[in-house]
Amino acid sequence: MRGKEQINFIKKEFPKGTRIKLIYMDSKYKLMPNLLGTVNFVDDMGIINMNWDNGSDIGLLYGIDKFEKLESEVI
Repeated sequence: MRGKEQINFIKKEFPKGTRIKLIYMDSKYKLMPNLLGTVNFVDDMGIINMNWDNGSDIGLLYGIDKFEKLESEVI
């Protein structure tokens, strides 16, 4: 379970519009590595809700899924 401080950190670190590059997703709905997407919002459970460039909206789990924040790309 995530604490309030960790959730607040995730929300601050990944605001709406942040671009993400997927490295690995630990989910039965695995998306392909190197897929790009845009953060829609971080919910109160700390899930990073995404709009992936392939049309998917599967969220990321901080600390479980592996991804890279693209600093130069914020929409």
